[in-house]
Amino acid sequence: MDKNPVNLKDYITIKKAAAFLGVNPMTLRNWDKQGKLKSRRHPINSYRLYKQEDLKVILKLIEKGRGSL
Repeated sequence: MDKNPVNLKDYITIKKAAAFLGVNPMTLRNWDKQGKLKSRRHPINSYRLYKQEDLKVILKLIEKGRGSL
């Protein structure tokens, strides 16, 4: 487990992250599995969480027509 404290307000759930990017949550799970987009785990319920700043970078790449990761 990462020893650095996580500020949870900077992270969103997989459902919200998928909606933000316009992709299916399964796509995010696949990107996570492939190491293309790193998720963190919620310290209490172990749900996947995605950093909003990382998602903004990914969205810019998608919008520039570079397709998926």
